[in-house]
Amino acid sequence: MTETAPEHVHDLLIVGAGPVGLALALALKDAGLDIVLADTRPREAVTKDPRDLALAHGTRLTLQRLGVRDTLPTTAIRHIHISHQGGLGRTLIDAAEHELPALGYVASAGALAAALREAVDAAGIPVLDETEVTNLAAGDDDVIASLAGPGRPAGTLRARLAACAEGGLHAGDANVVEHDYGQHALIADVQVAGGHRHTAFERFTPQGPVALLPKGQGYALVHVARPETADELLALDDTAYLARLQAHIGGRARLAGVGPRLRYPLVLRYRRSTIAPRTVWLGNAAQTLHPVAGQGFNLALRDVWALAETLLSARDEAARQVPGATGAAFDAGAARILAAYADARGLDRLGTIRFTDTLVRVFSTDFAPLRHARGAALLALDLLPPLRGFIARRMMFGARAWP
Repeated sequence: MTETAPEHVHDLLIVGAGPVGLALALALKDAGLDIVLADTRPREAVTKDPRDLALAHGTRLTLQRLGVRDTLPTTAIRHIHISHQGGLGRTLIDAAEHELPALGYVASAGALAAALREAVDAAGIPVLDETEVTNLAAGDDDVIASLAGPGRPAGTLRARLAACAEGGLHAGDANVVEHDYGQHALIADVQVAGGHRHTAFERFTPQGPVALLPKGQGYALVHVARPETADELLALDDTAYLARLQAHIGGRARLAGVGPRLRYPLVLRYRRSTIAPRTVWLGNAAQTLHPVAGQGFNLALRDVWALAETLLSARDEAARQVPGATGAAFDAGAARILAAYADARGLDRLGTIRFTDTLVRVFSTDFAPLRHARGAALLALDLLPPLRGFIARRMMFGARAWP
């Protein structure tokens, strides 16, 4: 009687081959682990993402460690000017004050995904494009992923650990907290007369923040407004819209043109817990944040790096206990490993969620006493370098001033 060979079990299945999933694969490329990625989209779809990302200084250091920083086109942010409409008070955060070449960088999400994918392919890590993971069933020893996709029969894949880096945040899930901000974000490229001088602007208005981030020779715009106002803004021609935008920004920058405008609704969603048996959620699968202060991807990459470090530490511990152990002796999905990761990330993750949520709630109102308090807070930031330094470090490195 012929025995059936046991089904192969991977160490790690990464669900989602966007920037977060690809970064996790790269962070573990030299770990000796059996890694596979699966993504519902065609390969080229991820590289066409039209959004721009504000990469904090800490994120730049991580991308450098991953080997993609030098191939990624970026624009440095050396100064951040923060103000609010309808009141006094403003502050300026300067990279030179912190002895850094830049506070952060602006990069195309599509270009970042392309650089990461090229590095993953070069490392020989397989990616199953156009493959949907329709279900994850966690057992005692592994998790079974059900796969489907065009041109391939339905099947399964087994792994010790599934890291979900895309999707999965659904309203009605008892583990998901959701708050609709009643705001939409308009994004576009904006041309500027006289250059941007590597200065980013964050202008808070009663309807939401307006951010201009230096990108190339112009700006990447994020313009937050109520849904009905967003409808009106999208209906304007470029000249009329640019006049409205200039009125928000004032004389801080002379805007000369605007490209096509896109919009998307703004909702806070996050998982109360980012771990479950043999499963961990990262990036937008763990939390979707308001774009204020540009913290979403930076938080996700800190999660990625922490998970990689936790897995590497556990692998090294297994090797010390059983010399040469790379297989059964090291279980990437062991409950103690996931618990250690969740414990390490709790403070920064919840701190960042609350930080961005508080900024939105405090600054997106025209209540007079609160408006005056905002002005006083911005003035205090401008007059107190230690407080300004704390905010800058918080934005660059997270709640624990990582790394």
